[in-house]
Order: sequence, then structure tokens, then C-alpha cells
Amino acid sequence: MSGVPLIETAADGEGTYREGREGWGHIKSFVRRAGRMSEAQQRYYAEMMPKIGIPYRPAPIDLNAEFGRDNPKILEIGCGMGETTAKIAEANPQNDYFGLEVHVPGVGALCKLIAEKNLGNLRIGQHDAVEVVRDMLPEASLDGLHVFFPDPWHKARHNKRRLIQSPFVALLASRLKPGGYFHCATDWEDYAHQMLEVLSAEPTLVNTAEGFAPRPDYRPLTKFENRGLRLGHGVWDVIFRKA
Repeated sequence: MSGVPLIETAADGEGTYREGREGWGHIKSFVRRAGRMSEAQQRYYAEMMPKIGIPYRPAPIDLNAEFGRDNPKILEIGCGMGETTAKIAEANPQNDYFGLEVHVPGVGALCKLIAEKNLGNLRIGQHDAVEVVRDMLPEASLDGLHVFFPDPWHKARHNKRRLIQSPFVALLASRLKPGGYFHCATDWEDYAHQMLEVLSAEPTLVNTAEGFAPRPDYRPLTKFENRGLRLGHGVWDVIFRKA
């Protein structure tokens, strides 16, 4: 046994932590928004997902088999509309990227980028990240983790919905290989401090910086981030490595 808190699916679909926040509860950190897909997004979604989608199933998968090669594997949780995900995959063809996103228009947009850029090193999972990591990814199967600008759930009463919580961080850390990295970024200062505190408390992770880290070159600036920086908003990167 790894010692990682066991996470189980509950009858209500929310899932439960055997230990962790809210006593026992795993609260979804996202809301499934219907959203409207453009015709292009619909077309690329229908065309590409059968080719590059990795469907959820409650059984371990072999990422090398999924990508057809034994290269570094990096998981991204929350791809949004896929711009950053696609840029990173395009700039780093030596790595394989598995992006998770539940918002259908975002998945469609990323499918379009994958097709247009002919990205052979990027796959998509359209499912709750907790369940994918828990059920599908074996221990020590990842070389890196990206969690960029997750929903900050900025109201105090909603902070419990934030993705970066101790039980999930412990689960994610167990999926990293020794030396693998865990990179979070946010533009909400209080969430940044929570990220730093939670990752610092995980005994298998070591901070790569004294506190917050400088933005590494592989994480491109988004249009939204650039606009925020021009307005004087801060952005914080937290980067740890598996001991």
C-alpha cells in the first residue's frame, strides 16, 4: 500500500475521501457548464476524440501504449480552451502530454488545435481528474504535473472546492516518478499561498525554490495573463519535485 488516502466514488457521484477535507468528502472542484460549441469545435470534437481521446475506465492504463512510445509523460489538469496546452506540446515534441478537461467547448477547441498543429504527443481525457488519477494512472507513471490557473473558488465559503487540497496532492504525488515535477500556477494570491502550504506539507515533495518559483520558459504567457500583468495583477508559480 502507498499510504495515500483512498478515494472512493459515492452513490451521489461526488466521490468521497476516506480521509481529508470536509471530514470524509471529495467535493467536485468544477461545475459542468453546458456552453455552446462552434461548428468548428463540434466538427473537430467528433473527428478527433475517437483518435486522441482516452475514455475514462476504472482500470489502470499504460501511457506508453496510449502514445506508442516510451517518452516522458506529463499530466495537465484543466486545459481550459487548450491554447497553453497546445503551445507546450508543440514546443516540446520529446514529451507526451495527457490533458484533462470537462468543459465540452474547451475539449472541442483543443481538438481543433491538435488537428491544425498535427500534434501527435497530446491526448485528451474528458472526465473528473480525481477519478482519472485514482483509477487509471499507476503509481510512478508520470514525469510531470501541470495545474495552471485552476478555478480559485474565491468566496471563502467555496474554498473547500479548490482542487489543490492535501488528499488530492498526496494522490497526485504518488503518481509521480522520483524526480518528477509538480507545477501549479494561479493569479489569486491567497490560493497561491494555499498551494505553497499544501505542497510543502506533502512529505514526498520538495520545493524547487525558496517559496514561489520564477515562471519557467515552458509555461507560455496566456492572453489573459498578459492583460492581468499589464493591469498590475500578480501571478504565482509553485514548483515542487518528487523526492
